[in-house]
Amino acid sequence: MDLLPLALLGGLLALDATSVGQFMVSRPLVTGVLTGWIVGEPTTGLVIGALLELYLLVSFPTGGSRFPEGPTATVVAVAAASATNVPGALPLAVAAGLVWGQLGGVTITWLRHLNGRLVPGPQTPSPERVTRAHLEAVGLDFLRGTLITGLGIVGARAAVRLLAQAWPLDPGNSLGLLLAGGAVSAGILLRSLGGFRRRRLYFMAGVALGILGARFL
Repeated sequence: MDLLPLALLGGLLALDATSVGQFMVSRPLVTGVLTGWIVGEPTTGLVIGALLELYLLVSFPTGGSRFPEGPTATVVAVAAASATNVPGALPLAVAAGLVWGQLGGVTITWLRHLNGRLVPGPQTPSPERVTRAHLEAVGLDFLRGTLITGLGIVGARAAVRLLAQAWPLDPGNSLGLLLAGGAVSAGILLRSLGGFRRRRLYFMAGVALGILGARFL
């Protein structure tokens, strides 16, 4: 019953990522809380949003580079995690979200090529034509985000229900594994920002916050 609102949420957040606003509500942390509220599991949404924030911080959306679609990954992951209460649901849902976020990034590239076809030629550069092309591009982005999110939720929920029972780790070890992966991403980000020697204060603050967060979770 929550598939339609979740899919529409994915479409709206896809717009915030680039086409409209860029108010940062499409960041995984915010998206996770919103999705968790819809499915009735805000704590799970917060945890997954925080984890995916760590994993996706290393992807800088600059220029024409291809990068994972964070809001799609987060909505799919939170929705999949709510499919069952067994220990394997969380790590498998995060994995499914990351994979589907990569696919979302591919569809963004496809949409950019399509948007190039919508741009009016030099023979018809009227304001009305330019406005219509812009609105068409925004509408296509919303439709793309909605469809990709909806399909991802259906597939990820089915995969989690099928595989979660066979997950070999308990909840504590599963969360530790996810945090270890997040630490690797944080290390990559630190290197991109200048390395340990130039950013040691940020590193130490991150370690302290990570320990505090692990104890809180």
